[in-house]
Amino acid sequence: MTKNNLLSEKLNYTGASHTPTHLHLCTYNAESLEFHQGASMEEFSSLIRPDAINWVQIHGLQNTKVIQEICDFFHIDFLTTQDILNAEHLTKIEEHDTYNVVILKQLSVHEENTYVPQQLCIVQGSNFVLTFMEHDSDFFNEIHTALKNNTLKIRNRQSDFLLSVMLNSVMASFMSIISRMEDELEDMEESLLSPETRSGLKLEDIQPYRKNARLIKKCILPLKEQMSKLFHTDNVLLHKANRPFFTDVNDHLQFVLQTLDGCRDMISALVDLYLSNNDQRMNNIMKQLTIVSTIFIPLTFLAGIWGMNFEWMPELGWKYGYLMAWGIMLVTGVGVYLFFKRKKWY
Repeated sequence: MTKNNLLSEKLNYTGASHTPTHLHLCTYNAESLEFHQGASMEEFSSLIRPDAINWVQIHGLQNTKVIQEICDFFHIDFLTTQDILNAEHLTKIEEHDTYNVVILKQLSVHEENTYVPQQLCIVQGSNFVLTFMEHDSDFFNEIHTALKNNTLKIRNRQSDFLLSVMLNSVMASFMSIISRMEDELEDMEESLLSPETRSGLKLEDIQPYRKNARLIKKCILPLKEQMSKLFHTDNVLLHKANRPFFTDVNDHLQFVLQTLDGCRDMISALVDLYLSNNDQRMNNIMKQLTIVSTIFIPLTFLAGIWGMNFEWMPELGWKYGYLMAWGIMLVTGVGVYLFFKRKKWY
């Protein structure tokens, strides 16, 4: 994997996505809303409006030339451009003179119950918002709908409100994933507690949830440490009227973390419950085997007596000795069994 070098002016995309770079432009204000598509910033340069919020979505980061053109057009510095192209960059929120940078991870569904982290980079300026994603995604479709319907008068607000809506969308996606995980874990708990269904559940069924919980924590915990930068700052790009929306984002973040901790505790409890059920099942098997062995102990004793090579053993010469031996053994075996049954040991 190619890495960016601080001593080099050449930009390299460090990810593995092969999605061709393409752009979507959304310009809006209280009176108008326009959508455009293109493959380079040159196509959009004449469409950028100073009297509107200009939201440029960039999907696919392979074409570093196009990425550099976009960053140059909006006066994004070289180091930030390198960070955008670094697919393994740590989560961060960074304030610059004319823009704010948010780099975080979101999760996309790869297969059922399997999630893949995707990097999302948001650059917010006074009249623009840039979103960089490695793959094609419909992640912001709800925001497109909100813009069309002017939900919460989104088109009347500044660019920092759009930033807060995007962060809320990220939190909502995590909340959806964790809520689903929580419901499935509760179903598994009920299955483990039910004698009819507990045998069908395996430890391998629980393991993916442990992996997903670890992945979610890895994605979202660093954001908790960075979110304070949006509150304890005199950032001129974050207007006082919109601060409550960032507080709402932080509340959702705290909820996700608390719910995640609950899920992690539930996963540990499920593993313990599974192992306890397994031990109980093994104990029942051992108890049954022990009872069978115990029933045969007196029978073995009787067989040992009658198998001794004494010259004179009266019952051996008796006509009904064989039947008597069977009768004694059956009565003894049934008697031991009924004794266990009465004591409720079986």
